[in-house]
Amino acid sequence: MKRRIVFWGTNTENEKVLVALQLDPEQNIVHEWIFPQAHVTEEFANTMMRDWRIGKELDFPESAVHSEKALTASESLLSPGLKPDKEDIILRAQTEWHFIVLSHKLKQGFENEYRDLKEKTDKLLKYDNELWEELKTFWDRVQNQVREKNLFKEHAQILRDGTNALFEQLKKLRKAVDEEFDRTSRDHVNQFQKKLDEISHKLSNNLSLQPLFSELKELQNALKGIEMNRNDRSNIWDQIDKLFKQIKDKRFGHKDSREGSGSDRLSRRYEGLIEALQKMESSIKRDYNDLEFEKRKVANSEGQLEAQIRQAKIKMIEERIRSKEEKLHDMRSTREDLEKRQEQEKQREIRRQEKLKLEQAKHAVEDRIKEEIKKAAEARKDDTRLEKAAEAISGSPKPVEPHDNILDAIGTTLGETLEDVVDTVRAVSEVVGDKIQEFTENLKSDKPSEDKNA
Repeated sequence: MKRRIVFWGTNTENEKVLVALQLDPEQNIVHEWIFPQAHVTEEFANTMMRDWRIGKELDFPESAVHSEKALTASESLLSPGLKPDKEDIILRAQTEWHFIVLSHKLKQGFENEYRDLKEKTDKLLKYDNELWEELKTFWDRVQNQVREKNLFKEHAQILRDGTNALFEQLKKLRKAVDEEFDRTSRDHVNQFQKKLDEISHKLSNNLSLQPLFSELKELQNALKGIEMNRNDRSNIWDQIDKLFKQIKDKRFGHKDSREGSGSDRLSRRYEGLIEALQKMESSIKRDYNDLEFEKRKVANSEGQLEAQIRQAKIKMIEERIRSKEEKLHDMRSTREDLEKRQEQEKQREIRRQEKLKLEQAKHAVEDRIKEEIKKAAEARKDDTRLEKAAEAISGSPKPVEPHDNILDAIGTTLGETLEDVVDTVRAVSEVVGDKIQEFTENLKSDKPSEDKNA
């Protein structure tokens, strides 16, 4: 957007004049020079159009009439009586220049905030994480205005250079804090590692599990209150978790590592999401507080300039709230999805347990029936041997009655056995029904008919 324009027009006496306008956005002032046509050479006019308009300075003739006025959204840029040959050049300049002035005011607002941040940073003797977060928030707002093209590139570059310098100051302070923190963290790691090695040694020697479990629990609770860097904490936590699993395997026996893993992952993800949701809601609440603060400031602003700066801040805060509320909506949708998946996982586990119990019942019935069939078969073999022995002694065919009595006894025995398990058989009839029917038919085929025994 050009801040200088040159055009031909006429004055109040309807005389041809060359007009030059220049915007001073810092002061919100428009400078005007009028050159009578009689004093304008072709060379000077071309130089004004070609060079002065893009920023080069020129010596104006003494005949030039200079004036200045404040830029407003409603009043014309020109002095009364001046008429441009092309009206659209003035209308376009008035619209663009008003935006340029507002952009400069926005830049000035950021510069004021930057100076406050710089003053705080220069006073620091040690790293302050709150100031770091405040600086990050400031730069995010600047970038947002750059993306929306409310700030010019040269203004954004000045703010970027200054903000980067503040970040570097804070990084130097943080480096010293981090080095000290890492030293302290390593000391804590060595202490925990020594205790973990002792527990691992006791576990490998098959010492009592309950005291070891209690020791691990104490270490786990102690770890929560110790300041460590992320890698050290993760390393110790993984070792504690591994020892807990070893104790569990020794106490209850090794189980399929996949059992419950899906549910556990869902639970951890759900817990992490809830924590993130709470943080996002708190952040939005703070933004709304900032928004209300700026709105109160606008209502009590002294002058239009301050009110416009406040309006620019309000717009930035509202945009930040809008973006965060979109993310919050997505997070809540994810929470609902995870809750549904948790319920599905719970129902799958219930069905799995029911299926496991049913399978155990099936196997118990099958084993019991096989055992009864085996006993009945052995009883028939014993009766056959007795009959053959009686025939050998008497030399006559076997009597009918004993055989019938034996079959009746077998039938009675099997009937009692089947009555004992009938309730269980009903529960799993779809599995063992065929076996019971086959067994009954075998019994029928083994029993002689009445005609044969007559």
